[in-house]
Amino acid sequence: MQEEIFKVFCPAQKVVFPCIGPGRVVFFIGIETILEMRGGICMRIGFDNKLYIQKQTENILARIDKFKGKLYLEFGGKLFDDYHAARVLPGFDVNGKIRLLHELRDKAEIIFCVSAGDIEKTKMRADLGISYDMEVLRLIDDITSMDIAVNSVVITQYTGQPAADAFAKKLTSRGVKNYIHRPIAGYPMAVDHICSDEGYGSNPYIETTKPLVVLTAPGPGSGKLATALSQVYHEYKRGVMAGYAKFETFPIWNLPLKHPVNLAYEAATADLDDVNMIDPFHLEAYGETTVNYNRDVEAFPIVQNILARITGDKDFYRSPTDMGVNMAGYAIFDDEAVREAATQEILRRYYKAACDAKQGKASEAALHKIENILQQLNVHTDSRAVVAPALEKQKAAGMPAAALQLPDGRIITGKASDLMSAASATVLNSIKALAGIPDEVLLISQQVLVPLLRLKIDYLHSRASVLKVDDVLAGLAVSAATDETAAKALAALKDLRDCDMHSTQMLHSGDEGTLRKLGVRLTMEPVYPGKDLFF
Repeated sequence: MQEEIFKVFCPAQKVVFPCIGPGRVVFFIGIETILEMRGGICMRIGFDNKLYIQKQTENILARIDKFKGKLYLEFGGKLFDDYHAARVLPGFDVNGKIRLLHELRDKAEIIFCVSAGDIEKTKMRADLGISYDMEVLRLIDDITSMDIAVNSVVITQYTGQPAADAFAKKLTSRGVKNYIHRPIAGYPMAVDHICSDEGYGSNPYIETTKPLVVLTAPGPGSGKLATALSQVYHEYKRGVMAGYAKFETFPIWNLPLKHPVNLAYEAATADLDDVNMIDPFHLEAYGETTVNYNRDVEAFPIVQNILARITGDKDFYRSPTDMGVNMAGYAIFDDEAVREAATQEILRRYYKAACDAKQGKASEAALHKIENILQQLNVHTDSRAVVAPALEKQKAAGMPAAALQLPDGRIITGKASDLMSAASATVLNSIKALAGIPDEVLLISQQVLVPLLRLKIDYLHSRASVLKVDDVLAGLAVSAATDETAAKALAALKDLRDCDMHSTQMLHSGDEGTLRKLGVRLTMEPVYPGKDLFF
C-alpha cells in the first residue's frame, strides 16, 4: 500500500503538520516527536510498546534458561486492561501483558491464586464492580479463548470459609482443577518449619508441564508469592531445578526514585501505604542505584532465606531488583511526554482519593499522601486543564457543570438542566463538536426523550427525574436509526476514549460507570450532588 500524506492537528505543537500514514502511529515530517492517530488527531506518545514486548520476551526467556527450563513467574498488576500503565506510559498497550503471554503460549501455563478470606468477604475489583472469585472466572474465560493454558486455581489462606468451599465446588463442577492451601504456622519467619514437609510440603503439589508457569491473581494479597515458593520447594524435592522471578511493572526500577511515573505508582497505592525506595540490597551488592518499593524490600531477606534453604544457593538472588524481569524503563523514548502523562495521573488519583475520603471509603491519610506527592512535584489542581472550565461553567450557570477536553485540545462544557445531568449534556456537546454538528442542532427528538423520561419515572420509579448518560446514549442510538446527524454523533463516541473530564460534583454510580465504559478519564469535586443520605 502506498503511503498517503495528509494533514493533522498536533496539540503538543499547536500547529497543523503534514504526516505520513497510513496506520495508528505516524511520524511528523521534519520533527522527531512520535504521535498516535485518533479521530484525525495526533496524540503525543512516549512509550514504544513493540520494543517493550520484544525486550520483555527476551528477558523472560533468558530467565527460564538460567533455571534450566522451569520458571515460576509471579505477575503483579493486571493481565488485562492495565489502564494505569497506559495512562502514565502513553503508548503502552493496556493488554500488553496478555499479548506477551499469547506470544509465549507454547511455553506458558497459568495458575490463579485467590484468598479464601477475600472470597468470604466478597472483596470487589473496584474498576469492574465484580467480586474476586467472579473475576477469576472472567479471566479464565478470556485467557482460554486466546489458547493460553490455564492450569488451575489455588485457594490460599483457607481456614474453612463456606464461601471458599462453594467456589471450589463451582470450579470442580465446571472442570477447573483447584487446590487448597492452608496457613503455615510461623509464616513467614519460621524458615525451618516453612521449608519442611509440615510447611510447604503439606501443600498439594500442582502438576505443571510447561517451562513458564505464571502466577496471577484478581488483586493484591492473594498468595502468589507463597504459592510460587511452595511449588519451587516441591520441584526441588523432585530433583527439578526450578526458579522464581517477579514481573511487576511499577515502580520502574531504572527510573529515578522521584520520577513522576514512580510517584504515580505511590499515588495509586496510597491506601496500601506503599513507598518507593532505593533498593539497599542492590546498592550494596552491585554499587548501582535502583528503585523498588517497601514491601518487596522488607520481605526480601525472608524470601532470600527461604530460597537459600530450598535450593542450597545463598546467592540465588542478591536483591529485590534481581528478582524482577521488568523492561518497561527501556521502552520510554520521550521522557517529557511520560512525565506529563504521569503527573496528570497523580492529579486524577488526588481527586479520586478526595471523593473516597468524603464518602468514608478511604482514609484522610491516603489523601494527604497524594497531596504530599503533588507538593514534591510543585503541581497544583489548576494543572488539570478541565478543572477551571468546569468550575467557571458552574459559577456562570448556577448549576452543576462538567468539562471535557477533546483530543485536539478544545474544552467542551455542559450544565445540568431539568432534562439531563451535567455529564449527559457534556457528552452530547462533546460528540457534537467532534462530529462538526452545530450546537443548536437537537440530536434526540422529543418523541424519543419523553418516553425515556416516562419509563424512568412512571415504570422504573426512579428518584432521578433527569436523564443520565446511559439514558441519553440509548435515546441517541434510537434516533440514529432514522437520523443521519444522530448517527454521525453516535459514531463520534469512540473518540471520547482517553479524554479527560471533570465534574463539579460527585456523580451517581450510573453516570460514573457509563463514562468509565466509554474510556473517559473522569475526576470529580468532592461535593455531594444533593442532601439525600443515600448516594
